[in-house]
Amino acid sequence: MSRNHQKGGEPSHRMLRVGELVRHAMSELLSRGALNDPVLDAHVVTVPRVRMSPDLKLATIYVMPLGGGDRDKVIAALSTHAKYLRGEVARRINMKFSPDVRFRIDDSFDNADAIDQLLNTPQVKRDLPPRRFEGDDEDDNHA
Repeated sequence: MSRNHQKGGEPSHRMLRVGELVRHAMSELLSRGALNDPVLDAHVVTVPRVRMSPDLKLATIYVMPLGGGDRDKVIAALSTHAKYLRGEVARRINMKFSPDVRFRIDDSFDNADAIDQLLNTPQVKRDLPPRRFEGDDEDDNHA
């Protein structure tokens, strides 16, 4: 088993910790308007997650423009500034080697919506037990 991977291909604690440091640094850079770019100036871009490679030399930074619009333009703009952002991240997290950065759209929200839509289809609903909410009485017959 690799030193950086745990059983099942899960990221190591170190990969998660470094990813979170990169996420915070990138979020700070984007929120402060550190880039002079008209596309990025026109959007609020969130950084929901960062995935590090096992050797910590590549950071895949998942981003989402608020409202979900202009995804391709935002990714292109961030990619244009990748070298500068890499240097700024390196200054903030103080690592021996600065990871290369690449940007991807975070599709986890889209995936969650798709799952919700599937769970709400009549075919699935008929197979699920009725939902009970906290405070519901087990015995619905007494009043």
